Amino acid sequence: MSAAKKNVVFLRLFIGKLWKGLSFFTHKGPDHYHKDVKTALMVPDDVKEGQFAVLAIKGEEIERFVLEFSFLNNPAFVKLLKLAEEEFGFHQKGALAVPCRPEELQKILRAG
Repeated sequence: MSAAKKNVVFLRLFIGKLWKGLSFFTHKGPDHYHKDVKTALMVPDDVKEGQFAVLAIKGEEIERFVLEFSFLNNPAFVKLLKLAEEEFGFHQKGALAVPCRPEELQKILRAG
């Protein structure tokens, strides 16, 4: 299987799991969950339609970014998603955490 096809398969899996995680909480109704969980799942005002939040985490360095969905097609960002899957799994709630220094993510976004 070519690298491009592997990336497409990985992205479909990632988006499917992300969608499944988000839809799980919308079907039950807001009063079914503990207040902290509801607060963690609220979409912040700075995340607009077509965007998602990412935390670049490496050691004590943490920075939050808001990205357009188009970055899901960026090969360097896809590599970060694979690292995130290996390190954190698909069980993350709220912002997506990627294992890199904030400066590294900024370089990927600028090259983007």
